[in-house]
Amino acid sequence: MRFLAALIALAVTCLAQPSREEAQRVFAEINENLQGLSRLSGFKVRKQVRYDLITRDQVSKFLRTRIKEKSKPEQIRAEELTLKKFGLVPPDFSLEKSTVDLLTEQAAAFYDFENKKLYITDWASSGMQQSALAHELAHALADQNFHLKRFLESSKNDDAELARMAVMEGQASWLMSEYFARKSGQSLKTSPALLDAMSQSAEGGAGEYPVFEQAPLYIRETLLFPYTWGIRFQQALVVKMGVAAFAEVFRKPPASTQQILHPEKYFAGVVSGKLSPPDLVSRRGFKVLAEGTVGELDHQILLRQYAGRADADKVAPHWTGGSYRVLENRKQRRIVLAYASEWDEAAIAKEYFELYRKVLERKWKRTEFQSTTADSISGRGDDGLFLVRLRGSVVTSLEGLEALGQAR
Repeated sequence: MRFLAALIALAVTCLAQPSREEAQRVFAEINENLQGLSRLSGFKVRKQVRYDLITRDQVSKFLRTRIKEKSKPEQIRAEELTLKKFGLVPPDFSLEKSTVDLLTEQAAAFYDFENKKLYITDWASSGMQQSALAHELAHALADQNFHLKRFLESSKNDDAELARMAVMEGQASWLMSEYFARKSGQSLKTSPALLDAMSQSAEGGAGEYPVFEQAPLYIRETLLFPYTWGIRFQQALVVKMGVAAFAEVFRKPPASTQQILHPEKYFAGVVSGKLSPPDLVSRRGFKVLAEGTVGELDHQILLRQYAGRADADKVAPHWTGGSYRVLENRKQRRIVLAYASEWDEAAIAKEYFELYRKVLERKWKRTEFQSTTADSISGRGDDGLFLVRLRGSVVTSLEGLEALGQAR
């Protein structure tokens, strides 16, 4: 499940309106910044970076155009329905509109790796323009050496795609922060407090971003994740591997959001197992709308939303695999969610099984539990019947059924 994350990589800072003269002064620093970022990363400057100013209206238009280029209406609908079936967004949520509104609000600058051009928004303050410029130049430099579009598109699943976004944004955030830190005689490598400050700065402050602050938890967290956790992941790589870390992470990208959250699992090569969601006895009349991976980050957010942070922090790190499939029967006007999660211990799977009951109870307006045993829960929610099962270290769920006999 992804929040159209790969459409565009945007900085998450913006403040007051600058003048065009201020912007041009910032642009004049491009070559100096590029050389500094090159020294930090070991990436070669292979060509000049094209650049321009862009207005808020132009950003909004750009985003709408890019969404139409990258995603067909049925794909956006499928992703939106998936989020709604999991209870991660409300029933009236519009994914496309939210994407455009959020990213337009957040943008201070962005590098368009489709057209190899850097843009700075004309409403960001000069100070924010300078930091955003360094961030986006780091993207341009990485693109010249490792082709970012190809890097994103070669991910194996949606959880891996978000992990690759964290590589891109985390690395750019780290390089931007280190570039300015060194100008004041500091370094992220020797200052954990500075790293914490840089990670937290991506979250903004109360009242600065009203669209963001009103967005569902899942949208907020997946938008921030590549920055807040990506910079920490990059720090772990730099501490262990030095300057070689910048190229190595593109040659050997992380396989999941779990590896971003726990860099030691990246170094150890710990990957999730292949897991198939439960199936219907017959798919006759059903069409698969969407299918993919449910990663540790997804489970962390789901549990935070419906069970609380303490349970999320305790259980989510034990994730070892997850998958989903959304099927639709248009004739019956029925949408079914098939979902499976795997955990590193049977005891943790049991705990998640019990927590998922809370998810079911709270994500619908009305939930009726009809049968509960040690290894199964069945009942009816807003969109039909559900059946949750516990089998060893695996928890499965089928939701939106017309009859429990449909479950295999």
